[in-house]
Amino acid sequence: MPVVDSPLPFVRKRMARSVGILLAIFGFLLGSAAADCNILKEKGKDGLQITLKNYCEAWRMNVELHNIRDFDVVPDECVSYMGKYMTSTQYKVDSERTIHESIVYLSTSCNLKKDGTDAWIFDIDDTLLSTVPYYKRNGFGGKKLNLTSLEEWMSKGKAPALQHSLKLFNELKSRGVRIILVSSRVEHLRSATVDNLVNEGFFGWSSLLLRGADDACKDIQGFKSDARKQLISKGYRIWGILGDQWSSIEGLPSANRTFKLPNPLYYSA
Repeated sequence: MPVVDSPLPFVRKRMARSVGILLAIFGFLLGSAAADCNILKEKGKDGLQITLKNYCEAWRMNVELHNIRDFDVVPDECVSYMGKYMTSTQYKVDSERTIHESIVYLSTSCNLKKDGTDAWIFDIDDTLLSTVPYYKRNGFGGKKLNLTSLEEWMSKGKAPALQHSLKLFNELKSRGVRIILVSSRVEHLRSATVDNLVNEGFFGWSSLLLRGADDACKDIQGFKSDARKQLISKGYRIWGILGDQWSSIEGLPSANRTFKLPNPLYYSA
């Protein structure tokens, strides 16, 4: 009579693997539920029925309103939400609205002199070029920024264009407005930045101002304010600024109007 191997060891392995998977899923769901529960406990004291989504949306909105400042990372419980927002239709719609209002202002309130001194300032990162691909691979703002890693990514010149901003960029060019790019990127990224911009359709600007050795001691807002001082001293009339960070649009001297694009992933001061 032939000897047949017992199937029990194989069955036990399959069962152990299945139990392990179920425990992992349970642990994940329990962690998510605990995070949601903690938010509800801390934020629902006034009787409001607050969900984790409500909490994260309120956090994002208060970043945009500049009520939340100087944060190093997105709250752990909101990282997934911010990632979904930055890759969503809503982010595109919010950005398109900013560009629409910029063009309305340009068309109705700017008495352009057309003498070569009408100017508009753009930031670069997450204003003209998107860093979302970098942050997608690095935790959507949930990890403290590694500047060396970010600059290495920038040096490859692969950041995609933000098409809504390209629309405003080309509209300004067609009206003869001088386009000035003022970025907190450092000088050694100039070549990669120029190539990236041109490859993505941004060409024909008048100046590209990056941070040099003399700007090392300045914060970003100070650097950009000083850049505007220099431009005004040269006779430029700055009709508008478009940026994704408050440090791009605050400080004196300012422009006639400023417009901010949404960005809850990081805070640059």
